[in-house]
This record gives sequence, C-alpha cells and structure tokens, in this order.
Amino acid sequence: MEASSEERPLHGFTVGITAERKAAELGSLLQRRGAAVRYGAAMHTVPAPDDGELIAATDAVLAEPVHYVVAVTGSGFRGWLEAAERRGMGERLKQHLGEAELLARGAKASGAIRGAGLRESWTAPSEEMPETLEHLLLRGVEGKRVVVQLHGDPMSEFREKLRAAGAEVLPIVVYRWEDPADLPALDALIDAVIAGEIDALPFTSAPAATNFLMRAERTGRGERLLTALREKVFIACVGQVTAAPITRAGLPCSTPERARTAALVRLIADELPDRRR
Repeated sequence: MEASSEERPLHGFTVGITAERKAAELGSLLQRRGAAVRYGAAMHTVPAPDDGELIAATDAVLAEPVHYVVAVTGSGFRGWLEAAERRGMGERLKQHLGEAELLARGAKASGAIRGAGLRESWTAPSEEMPETLEHLLLRGVEGKRVVVQLHGDPMSEFREKLRAAGAEVLPIVVYRWEDPADLPALDALIDAVIAGEIDALPFTSAPAATNFLMRAERTGRGERLLTALREKVFIACVGQVTAAPITRAGLPCSTPERARTAALVRLIADELPDRRR
C-alpha cells in the first residue's frame, strides 16, 4: 500500500545535508518523510590541542574566582572538563566552577553540567543565546568574571555586549573546525544548489553554515550560491546560534520552536510543501 502525502510530505523534494556528526540521523528522518537527500559535509570537528589555547584559557579561569559560567553545548562543556582531567586539573576546575552560577543554554548543556556533579542555576527556556544574554544583563555583570564556553560561532556580539556592560569575559574554545575530508562532495552539493537541484538546506551548526558559504566564496561561486539560496532554497537552521552566519549573509531562514533535530525535520516537512504550492 502506497504511503499517503501526509505520511511522506517531502516526496518529490531534494534536501541537502551539510552536517557531519548528525548526517545519518538527519538523512534518515528526512527520507522517512519521502525526501531524496544529497550529502556534502561542510566541516570537520577536531578537539582543540590540550597544550595550547584551551589550557591557557583554563588557567585564566582558575586564576581568580568566576561569577557566571555559560555552558552553550553539552559536548563542549564535557570536552572542556575532559581536557582538564587529562592534565590533572579536572577536580580543581569542577570545584572552581561549582562556586559560580552555572547557566545552561539548553537541556543538553544542563545535562552535561549535572553529569559532572555540578548544578545549574538557570536554563534558557527557549534554548537560545539571546535569552541567555538578557538573563545575564538583568542579573548585572558589571565587575563580574563571566566564562563563556564557545561552540561553533565565536559569539562576538554576545561577548561584546557583556563587555560593554562591564564584565570580564573569558571565552573557552573546546573544538576547532576545518574543511571536511571529502571536499568534492561539498563542492558537488554547492553546485547542485546553484543548479536548482536542491529544495531545502537544513543546518545543524554555525560552523557548517559558515564554511558552506565560505567554500563557495573561496572557489568563485559565492554570488551564484547566494542568489540560489535567496531565490530557490528553503533554509532551515536548528537554532539562533546556527542561524547567525546565515542571517549575516542576508539570507532568509526559518528555525523550529525547539532546537532539536526532529523539530528541524518537522519544520521542513510542514513548510516546504507549502512553498511549492
């Protein structure tokens, strides 16, 4: 028995997937809804070297008491503690952070905090950074040391607004991003977007969104890609942090109410067929 259009609302649509870690999950969810998928990972994640910037930043955190700690992602917060553990600083860092107010951007960050035996004082209901910034500014940060665990987007505006309010901001970079191993697949996906063969493009991380645009720019296809994305493609970002580089490029995009992969797929399934009609 053939599935109905309600069960497979994305039948006849092609979706490009730029994710690396979540590519299989995202592709499977989209295919269940009838979409054809094209893969082209836009970046590769590598841990920051333990003996470089991360350790120097950790030393700076430990040098004096901190007042607020912002955990942006679960994997990033765990990665930071794991790097400190490898250098014999794990327990000292956890004790130090436990004396501050820990703020979580969302449920995954909150889970990582609790998994370390710590307790968050607040979690953003929307799981978005603007709400986290508003909460901090309302609490007051003048003269306070604020640790911000970064993941993907450098969050320059977030950090600058804290500094403008009088905070000392200590950024923690846990992971770095580089070009994917399979650049031909990424280039082929960019070409497919330009050719009008891709109907929707979901992004699950800011680095993937940034490098997708930058790869086209570096290879002389930047303007053609922007035109195609603006006129032919439904862009969906899992959250506001991921959407930031897309918005800066002047491109329209949609985000689900909750920053979850399943919610992102539902958004595409709900909105993409309406765009065609």
